[in-house]
Amino acid sequence: MATMVSKRYDKASAQREAEKQYILEDAVRIIKEMPGAKFDESVDLSFRLGVDPKHADQMVRGAVVLPHGIGKTVRVAVFAKGEKEREAREAGADTVGAEDLVEKVQGGWTDFDTAIATPDLMGQVGRLGKVLGPRGLMPNPKLGTVTFDVSKAVREAKAGKVEFRVDKAGNIHTPVGKKSFSAENIAANAMAVIEAIVRAKPSAAKGTYLRSVTMSTTMSPGVAVDAVALANLFKKAV
Repeated sequence: MATMVSKRYDKASAQREAEKQYILEDAVRIIKEMPGAKFDESVDLSFRLGVDPKHADQMVRGAVVLPHGIGKTVRVAVFAKGEKEREAREAGADTVGAEDLVEKVQGGWTDFDTAIATPDLMGQVGRLGKVLGPRGLMPNPKLGTVTFDVSKAVREAKAGKVEFRVDKAGNIHTPVGKKSFSAENIAANAMAVIEAIVRAKPSAAKGTYLRSVTMSTTMSPGVAVDAVALANLFKKAV
């Protein structure tokens, strides 16, 4: 099995020039042409940003709804009660509850991909930090997941809303779809993510913001995307 995997990886590597940076459309084409695994691989973007996340004013975080979805079923849990509980269920939430859901999660249940909460329940949901925090599931007003407009939040999550957050090393990794998507849809999703990350540039960040951008699939080598060309599309990123 290891030999088969390494052969496929080597063949995929031969599809691109290791030191070359490609425009986004060419990077997508190369990714699509690489020999695939036996499952529908995720297509991901990795960014190295010119920020120092140790400083609070250089934190990069946000969310974006991918125009063509993420290619998987997103399980949504909503902390709400009364009328908002009904709205969440009608919008398609998988799990809805208030104190009962808080207790369930406190017991270790995290069988969902996105958590949404109404502001009035955040006092209770806040106690779930140790469970939800490490998994990146804690509702956050800046990401639109702490809101009274639960219908909109649920619909966006189901449609393929992805969250991004810079790590301690100044990197961001985020999915932009599946390899089975058309090249046009992968590129459109990728541009939506790139634009959102550019818009999230902290004013305190100095120098080059988009240091590097790499596209890959779950099992493929990375293809370098021309970060300068992308930056030139957005004056704020230069």
